[in-house]
Amino acid sequence: MLAVYIVGGIVVILLIFFIATYNGLIGLRNQLRNAWAQIDVQLKRRYDLIPNLIETVKGYVKHERETLEAVTKARNLAQSLSSGDVGARSKAEGELSSALSRLLAVAERYPDLKANQNFLALQEELTSTENKISFSRQYYNDSALNLNNKIQMFPSNVVAAMTGFKLGEFFEVKAAEEREAPKVKFT
Repeated sequence: MLAVYIVGGIVVILLIFFIATYNGLIGLRNQLRNAWAQIDVQLKRRYDLIPNLIETVKGYVKHERETLEAVTKARNLAQSLSSGDVGARSKAEGELSSALSRLLAVAERYPDLKANQNFLALQEELTSTENKISFSRQYYNDSALNLNNKIQMFPSNVVAAMTGFKLGEFFEVKAAEEREAPKVKFT
Protein backbone atom coordinates (compact mmCIF):
# COMPACT_ATOMS: atom_id res chain seq x y z
CA MET A 1 0.00 0.00 0.00
CA LEU A 2 2.87 2.37 0.78
CA ALA A 3 4.35 1.66 -2.65
CA VAL A 4 1.10 2.78 -4.32
CA TYR A 5 1.24 6.10 -2.44
CA ILE A 6 4.89 6.62 -3.38
CA VAL A 7 4.26 5.83 -7.05
CA GLY A 8 1.14 8.01 -7.01
CA GLY A 9 3.11 10.87 -5.42
CA ILE A 10 5.86 10.57 -8.01
CA VAL A 11 3.29 10.61 -10.84
CA VAL A 12 1.61 13.70 -9.37
CA ILE A 13 4.98 15.48 -9.00
CA LEU A 14 5.95 14.60 -12.58
CA LEU A 15 2.56 15.79 -13.84
CA ILE A 16 2.90 19.09 -11.97
CA PHE A 17 6.44 19.52 -13.33
CA PHE A 18 5.24 18.78 -16.89
CA ILE A 19 2.36 21.26 -16.65
CA ALA A 20 4.51 23.99 -15.10
CA THR A 21 7.26 23.53 -17.68
CA TYR A 22 4.81 23.44 -20.57
CA ASN A 23 3.10 26.61 -19.35
CA GLY A 24 6.50 28.30 -19.00
CA LEU A 25 7.36 27.37 -22.58
CA ILE A 26 4.01 28.73 -23.79
CA GLY A 27 4.65 31.98 -21.92
CA LEU A 28 8.10 32.36 -23.48
CA ARG A 29 6.78 31.57 -26.97
CA ASN A 30 4.04 34.18 -26.53
CA GLN A 31 6.62 36.69 -25.28
CA LEU A 32 8.66 36.04 -28.44
CA ARG A 33 5.59 36.55 -30.63
CA ASN A 34 4.78 39.77 -28.81
CA ALA A 35 8.34 40.99 -29.28
CA TRP A 36 8.06 40.31 -33.02
CA ALA A 37 4.75 42.18 -33.13
CA GLN A 38 6.45 45.18 -31.48
CA ILE A 39 9.08 45.18 -34.23
CA ASP A 40 6.26 45.10 -36.79
CA VAL A 41 4.62 48.13 -35.16
CA GLN A 42 7.83 50.15 -35.40
CA LEU A 43 8.54 48.99 -38.95
CA LYS A 44 5.04 50.06 -39.99
CA ARG A 45 5.73 53.47 -38.50
CA ARG A 46 8.98 53.62 -40.48
CA TYR A 47 7.20 52.58 -43.70
CA ASP A 48 4.64 55.35 -43.17
CA LEU A 49 7.34 57.99 -42.64
CA ILE A 50 9.46 57.14 -45.66
CA PRO A 51 7.08 58.38 -48.41
CA ASN A 52 6.73 61.74 -46.63
CA LEU A 53 10.49 62.02 -46.30
CA ILE A 54 10.99 61.15 -49.97
CA GLU A 55 8.41 63.68 -51.12
CA THR A 56 10.07 66.40 -49.06
CA VAL A 57 13.50 65.56 -50.45
CA LYS A 58 12.24 65.27 -54.06
CA GLY A 59 11.54 68.97 -54.29
CA TYR A 60 15.17 69.78 -53.55
CA VAL A 61 17.14 66.99 -55.19
CA LYS A 62 15.68 66.44 -58.62
CA HIS A 63 18.84 64.80 -60.00
CA GLU A 64 19.18 62.27 -57.11
CA ARG A 65 16.49 60.02 -58.55
CA GLU A 66 18.59 56.84 -58.15
CA THR A 67 18.83 57.26 -54.38
CA LEU A 68 15.11 58.01 -54.05
CA GLU A 69 14.22 54.98 -56.15
CA ALA A 70 16.53 52.74 -54.08
CA VAL A 71 14.77 53.81 -50.87
CA THR A 72 11.34 53.25 -52.39
CA LYS A 73 12.33 49.85 -53.75
CA ALA A 74 13.87 48.75 -50.44
CA ARG A 75 10.80 49.95 -48.52
CA ASN A 76 8.40 48.08 -50.80
CA LEU A 77 10.45 44.88 -50.59
CA ALA A 78 10.69 45.01 -46.79
CA GLN A 79 7.00 45.79 -46.45
CA SER A 80 5.95 42.93 -48.75
CA LEU A 81 7.78 40.18 -46.86
CA SER A 82 5.97 37.85 -44.52
CA SER A 83 6.46 38.67 -40.89
CA GLY A 84 7.08 34.98 -40.18
CA ASP A 85 10.41 34.77 -42.01
CA VAL A 86 12.78 36.48 -39.58
CA GLY A 87 15.90 35.93 -41.72
CA ALA A 88 14.50 37.39 -44.94
CA ARG A 89 12.84 40.23 -43.07
CA SER A 90 16.10 41.01 -41.27
CA LYS A 91 18.01 41.16 -44.57
CA ALA A 92 15.40 43.39 -46.23
CA GLU A 93 15.33 45.73 -43.24
CA GLY A 94 19.11 45.98 -43.42
CA GLU A 95 18.91 46.99 -47.08
CA LEU A 96 16.26 49.58 -46.23
CA SER A 97 18.41 51.01 -43.44
CA SER A 98 21.33 51.27 -45.84
CA ALA A 99 19.19 53.04 -48.46
CA LEU A 100 17.87 55.46 -45.84
CA SER A 101 21.42 56.26 -44.75
CA ARG A 102 22.29 57.11 -48.35
CA LEU A 103 19.20 59.32 -48.61
CA LEU A 104 20.12 61.24 -45.48
CA ALA A 105 23.70 61.59 -46.75
CA VAL A 106 22.35 63.09 -49.99
CA ALA A 107 20.21 65.50 -47.97
CA GLU A 108 23.35 66.75 -46.21
CA ARG A 109 24.50 68.28 -49.52
CA TYR A 110 21.49 70.59 -49.73
CA PRO A 111 21.54 73.44 -47.16
CA ASP A 112 18.02 74.59 -48.05
CA LEU A 113 16.69 71.09 -47.48
CA LYS A 114 18.54 70.71 -44.18
CA ALA A 115 16.91 73.97 -43.00
CA ASN A 116 13.39 72.91 -44.09
CA GLN A 117 11.26 72.45 -40.96
CA ASN A 118 9.19 69.67 -42.51
CA PHE A 119 12.36 67.75 -43.42
CA LEU A 120 13.84 68.29 -39.97
CA ALA A 121 10.67 67.05 -38.30
CA LEU A 122 10.54 63.98 -40.54
CA GLN A 123 14.22 63.29 -39.98
CA GLU A 124 13.71 63.50 -36.21
CA GLU A 125 10.70 61.16 -36.41
CA LEU A 126 12.71 58.70 -38.49
CA THR A 127 15.62 58.83 -36.04
CA SER A 128 13.24 58.23 -33.14
CA THR A 129 11.63 55.34 -35.01
CA GLU A 130 15.02 53.80 -35.83
CA ASN A 131 15.87 53.91 -32.12
CA LYS A 132 12.58 52.23 -31.25
CA ILE A 133 13.21 49.56 -33.89
CA SER A 134 16.63 48.95 -32.38
CA PHE A 135 15.17 48.54 -28.88
CA SER A 136 12.41 46.28 -30.24
CA ARG A 137 14.97 44.08 -31.99
CA GLN A 138 16.97 43.84 -28.78
CA TYR A 139 13.85 42.83 -26.83
CA TYR A 140 12.97 40.29 -29.52
CA ASN A 141 16.46 38.75 -29.40
CA ASP A 142 16.32 38.64 -25.58
CA SER A 143 12.98 36.83 -25.84
CA ALA A 144 14.39 34.40 -28.41
CA LEU A 145 17.34 33.74 -26.10
CA ASN A 146 15.05 33.01 -23.13
CA LEU A 147 12.90 30.64 -25.19
CA ASN A 148 15.92 28.90 -26.71
CA ASN A 149 17.53 28.44 -23.30
CA LYS A 150 14.36 26.88 -21.92
CA ILE A 151 14.01 24.59 -24.96
CA GLN A 152 17.62 23.44 -24.83
CA MET A 153 18.24 23.09 -21.08
CA PHE A 154 17.51 19.97 -19.10
CA PRO A 155 14.91 19.04 -17.88
CA SER A 156 12.62 21.42 -19.79
CA ASN A 157 14.15 20.22 -23.08
CA VAL A 158 12.36 16.88 -22.53
CA VAL A 159 8.98 18.61 -22.32
CA ALA A 160 9.85 20.88 -25.28
CA ALA A 161 10.80 17.87 -27.43
CA MET A 162 7.62 16.01 -26.46
CA THR A 163 5.40 18.98 -27.31
CA GLY A 164 7.17 20.12 -30.49
CA PHE A 165 8.56 23.50 -29.46
CA LYS A 166 10.88 25.13 -32.02
CA LEU A 167 13.83 27.41 -31.35
CA GLY A 168 13.31 31.13 -31.89
CA GLU A 169 15.27 32.73 -34.73
CA PHE A 170 17.40 35.74 -33.86
CA PHE A 171 17.04 39.05 -35.70
CA GLU A 172 20.59 39.46 -36.96
CA VAL A 173 22.48 41.93 -39.09
CA LYS A 174 23.21 40.16 -42.38
CA ALA A 175 24.71 42.96 -44.48
CA ALA A 176 28.32 43.84 -43.74
CA GLU A 177 27.74 47.56 -44.38
CA GLU A 178 25.29 47.69 -41.46
CA ARG A 179 28.12 46.77 -39.08
CA GLU A 180 30.25 49.69 -40.24
CA ALA A 181 30.03 53.09 -38.62
CA PRO A 182 28.27 55.62 -40.87
CA LYS A 183 30.46 58.24 -42.49
CA VAL A 184 29.25 61.75 -41.72
CA LYS A 185 30.55 64.69 -43.75
CA PHE A 186 29.72 68.29 -43.04
CA THR A 187 30.07 70.50 -46.09
